[in-house]
Amino acid sequence: MKNAEPGDGAGPVVSGQDLVVRRGGQLVLDDLTFSIAAGKVTGLLGPSGCGKTTLMRVLVGVQMVTAGTVTVLGLPAGHPRLRARVGYATQAPAVYPDLTLGENLRYFGMVLGLRGRQLREAMAAVVAQLDLGGLDRRLVGTFSGGQLARVGLAVALLNRPDLLILDEPTVGLDPVLRRDLWALFHGLAADGASLLVSSHVMDEAARCDTLLFMREGRFLAEASPVEILKRTGASDLESAFLALASPERRAVRQ
Repeated sequence: MKNAEPGDGAGPVVSGQDLVVRRGGQLVLDDLTFSIAAGKVTGLLGPSGCGKTTLMRVLVGVQMVTAGTVTVLGLPAGHPRLRARVGYATQAPAVYPDLTLGENLRYFGMVLGLRGRQLREAMAAVVAQLDLGGLDRRLVGTFSGGQLARVGLAVALLNRPDLLILDEPTVGLDPVLRRDLWALFHGLAADGASLLVSSHVMDEAARCDTLLFMREGRFLAEASPVEILKRTGASDLESAFLALASPERRAVRQ
């Protein structure tokens, strides 16, 4: 972990208050107030198009906010001092297909300020973590979908971030790789990192410590999987989501 910085205390690593985002005249995020706990895997669950990616872009400081405030690790979202402390893996891995794995990792490591022995050790660590051994000299453009997903994660992990934001990292992957990645996520949390993982696949909800259920730019619930099941009386989290999204419950919240 890094040296002591704002946000290293026991409070939430992310806090949002009355967050509103409009894009092209359309309301994308509708008055969100929320928090993300330290050292936990928080799931951001909801259907495609509900605002998950927009929220993640706000947290990393690349999305303009219409109203409200967002604090990340004790600093305003997008603050320059957060660049070395927040890792972000987009839905489509943002790597260079005409470079090898090693060249990609070296380039992004240097962008993060890593040099010499520190860079070599960071590269070796993420290659081992994500089972990318033996692929160092292969062009990334020749990788399979599962390999590309792991390269995107490797880049996000190079600087051992305090907060890791992952936008649908397991969608389209085979069950074995999904299982292994979730084991990795929980291992990172056990080592002190905080993770926000988005998905539109409800069977991934049970793998999270805390859930943010989202629909049409608003949160339906913010609680642990057990608490959500208890609150709704549902037998599984998909049924719980459907119950929370019902017109009757939405009318009560409004």
